[in-house]
Amino acid sequence: MMKAKILRHIINLWPPLFFNAIKVTRIADNFREIDVTLKLRWYNRNNVRTQFGGNLFAMTDPWYMLMLMENLGRDYYVWDKKANIDFISPGRTHVTAKFILSEEKIAEIRAATTSGEKYLPEFVVDVFNAEHQLVARVHRTVYIKRKPSK
Repeated sequence: MMKAKILRHIINLWPPLFFNAIKVTRIADNFREIDVTLKLRWYNRNNVRTQFGGNLFAMTDPWYMLMLMENLGRDYYVWDKKANIDFISPGRTHVTAKFILSEEKIAEIRAATTSGEKYLPEFVVDVFNAEHQLVARVHRTVYIKRKPSK
């Protein structure tokens, strides 16, 4: 496992995030909370000068998978399975999203996968503008399965 602070610095240099003005501003030491910001820039606006929807979607992409991998450990397969986004209002400012993984959710996942079954929990994350108005709601489903014993 990598320390959260080091990972945050490394991941902010990852080209799909860096070149789209997506930045991780905080990763909790226990990998149960991640804060992400998407700055509105001339190069990531759409034709009506608001946040490009693909970037709004991308800013929510790997976080629950990463959080689960860190919290469940190497005994689990963890993959993003599917996602959808509901655009609520135009993003005319920078936007933020907060990803939270509770201890209860981790316990639920462990219980559901004890016998080796796959489990597909859904996580919902809201994207807010600078005035804390809802811009988008994203539903992300993650595939989780306990690896077979060796």
